[in-house]
Amino acid sequence: MSMPDAAGGDEMKQAKEIEDAEKFNFMATVTKAPKKQIQFADDMQEFTKFPTKSGRRSLSRSISQSSTDSYSSAASYTDSSDDEEGTPREKHQTNSKGSSNFCVKNIKQAEFGRREIEIAEQDMSALISLRKRAQGEKPLAGAKIVGCTHITAQTAVLIETLCALGAQCRWSACNIYSTQNEVAAALAEAGVAVFSWKGESEDDFWWCIDRCVNMDGWQPNMILDDGGDLTHWVYKKYPNVFKKIRGIVEESVTGVHRLYQLSKAGKLCVPAMNVNDSVTKQKFDNLYCCRESILDGLKRTTDVMFGGKQVVVCGYGEVGKGCCAALKALGAIVYITEIDPICALQACMDGFRVVKLNEVIRQMDVVITCTGNKNVVTREHLDRMKNSCIVCNMGHSNTEIDVTSLRTPELTWERVRSQVDHIIWPDGKRVVLLAEGRLLNLSCSTVPTFVLSITATTQALALIELYNAPEGRYKQDVYLLPKKMDEYVASLHLPSFDAHLTELTDDQAKYMGLNKNGPFKPNYYRY
Repeated sequence: MSMPDAAGGDEMKQAKEIEDAEKFNFMATVTKAPKKQIQFADDMQEFTKFPTKSGRRSLSRSISQSSTDSYSSAASYTDSSDDEEGTPREKHQTNSKGSSNFCVKNIKQAEFGRREIEIAEQDMSALISLRKRAQGEKPLAGAKIVGCTHITAQTAVLIETLCALGAQCRWSACNIYSTQNEVAAALAEAGVAVFSWKGESEDDFWWCIDRCVNMDGWQPNMILDDGGDLTHWVYKKYPNVFKKIRGIVEESVTGVHRLYQLSKAGKLCVPAMNVNDSVTKQKFDNLYCCRESILDGLKRTTDVMFGGKQVVVCGYGEVGKGCCAALKALGAIVYITEIDPICALQACMDGFRVVKLNEVIRQMDVVITCTGNKNVVTREHLDRMKNSCIVCNMGHSNTEIDVTSLRTPELTWERVRSQVDHIIWPDGKRVVLLAEGRLLNLSCSTVPTFVLSITATTQALALIELYNAPEGRYKQDVYLLPKKMDEYVASLHLPSFDAHLTELTDDQAKYMGLNKNGPFKPNYYRY
């Protein structure tokens, strides 16, 4: 067998090198194509449009400003207008009808807000159904409702339903960060006297509430509240108006607690409906809603991965149960703090370890409060947290985390995204504080529209019940929503799932001692 010629092998090797060189030159030509180069230059030019102050802080601020819209409350289309100078209180705005009886960020955003409301209506079919059924009867004709709730597309559907049922409404926000500016503008354009914008100061917050209550020639006779601030303001500032209120509807733990305090002290001179503890609110808004929105809020603000993270949830009520179920499902190691032995036992049976906060605070990656109490997370706890620990609140009030103790000269606040602050200790440690300790899901993300339909329908029925109740049915006390109404709210939402209820036979109803049409459970039944 003959050996290959050495010269021939060199020729083949040389040809291979030339071929490789040609391929390299071709690839170099492609990578240097003008279109690609121009695109890259544009990207660099776009990046350099940001301010170029020296230092890490200015860079993070510059980038975060460009992404504010993406992380704003309820994914607002128009939150870029939040950077406008001045407060809406200094502007004179009118809607297309010439009315200026409102105060919003920018009335020109109304068209965007109307689209958001129309989208929300698609998943709030039960509330729309109630609107259509009762619109002819106008059960709220003559009602003058002053409201203080989150102002989102979903609550706008509720407000417009109340108006369609005959009520006159004036509205402010119960949270300074949760207002969707474009939705507030759409309500103002539709003729609702709304006083709210995202990012209000504390002074703005109370000014908006006062503008709703204090108007010449108009006096409220019904209150719809979320947190009790509106009720407290009317009670303290306008006692004569408060005495003439026909009913109060309250939907939060904090607000209900305030009402029971007034009742116990003998100072509650009007009937009030505790919607928070109705089954349809507790189980669906508090439990199922928070099970989904806790993850949404944390992901949007921090991009955190939950697998393997150590998380402590303070409080194992319905909100806590929802949060823990979601976190556990994504692989987080979840701990619980509780004062109630029944809730603590439930947590143990659900597979969670019940601890004291000071026992585990050094190891935690995420701390979530949902107790409705005050100073649950103190400065001592914050000092002991590890670097990059995320701290947030899922309760209504901003009192659970002692944020005030962090506003001291030795600590540096760095805003890195909308509603995301790094609190920097002298040794360089950072704690990530979300929404300045206010309600995470409505401040930093969205909540499921369907669940809010359940709550809104419950609120509407409670207002109708209190407003139309014959004299003497409700005394000066706090009441739970009648069981029959709870069941009615649930039944309105079953068609969305194509669910079909089984009907009792006459014999079965007699055996159980029930009316075939309900209510099906006694008031003491725990769902």
